[in-house]
Amino acid sequence: MQNTAPQDIATTPTALIVVAHPRTDSLTSHIATLTARRLTAAGYRIDLLDLHAENFDPRMTAADLPEWGNREKSYSPEVENHMRRVLAADVIVAVFPVYWMQVPAILKGWIDRVWNYGFAYGRSKPRLAGKRMLWLGLAGAADDDAIVDLMQEALSTQLNDGIAYYCGFTQSAVGLLPGAEEKRQRLDAAGNLLLDDALTGAVREAHYAGLEDRALGFVEAFLAAERVPA
Repeated sequence: MQNTAPQDIATTPTALIVVAHPRTDSLTSHIATLTARRLTAAGYRIDLLDLHAENFDPRMTAADLPEWGNREKSYSPEVENHMRRVLAADVIVAVFPVYWMQVPAILKGWIDRVWNYGFAYGRSKPRLAGKRMLWLGLAGAADDDAIVDLMQEALSTQLNDGIAYYCGFTQSAVGLLPGAEEKRQRLDAAGNLLLDDALTGAVREAHYAGLEDRALGFVEAFLAAERVPA
């Protein structure tokens, strides 16, 4: 978490960056770092939530099951702590690898346990109303694979319509980053998984520089949308 002087905390907007990858040297973590730098430059205080590093348990527990007749239920201490971090954030950015056209289990479990009844939904005005969300998903599919359009549609439906809208977010956007693997994946007409040749040398450097630019482009568009008058 980035340190901010106490007198500035009240006026400095907070960006909660949620990372869902087990390796700190992964491309996912690298993109999260670039995102944090750009948001810092835009005046945000960064709260970095690395789900694996913080040993978040994505499995639903009895303590965190919703009670439909009790909007004021107190959930487990772990979940209540995460709820406070979500409430403190003006914007939330999730950075994750795409698995089976979905978010990883640890990120889905975080949403299941933390974005709970009475907190994220179940009120006429959700407590998350007015917040903004950016989802940055890294996929191994080749950029020109037809599956990319389907993946974008699936993620947008799940994350924008099925989660963020349901929880009252003002804005939610999915930035899909295909071509994240050195051997990009694609399907042939028969549905067989094929791997491109591994990227090497200058071609590899150019490819990943372009991917970084695309990621930052999504962040820039997200920031620009914030400045558009309602």
